[in-house]
Amino acid sequence: MFILLLVLIAVLFGFGFLHPIWWVAAAVLIYGATSRGRDRGRGRSRGGGSDLDDYRDYRDYRDRRERWDRRYDRQNQARRRREDRRDHQPHG
Repeated sequence: MFILLLVLIAVLFGFGFLHPIWWVAAAVLIYGATSRGRDRGRGRSRGGGSDLDDYRDYRDYRDRRERWDRRYDRQNQARRRREDRRDHQPHG
């Protein structure tokens, strides 16, 4: 597919010497080929495998969230213990 695209661009460039509109067509084709994967980020193409990529993105998000939750729990564990002790002490 990539070779076919390069051949098509070369042919359009060659036709550009006959009429400049072909150079515009070649430029549009080059722009479309290079910016195709930038729409969704990380250079992914619009076609196949997007469900798997979305799953990986979600899994990465979930893993980061779990790490944050564990870190937050460790940092606040001592505070919660102190509050629990205060709540269970007899008032008087």
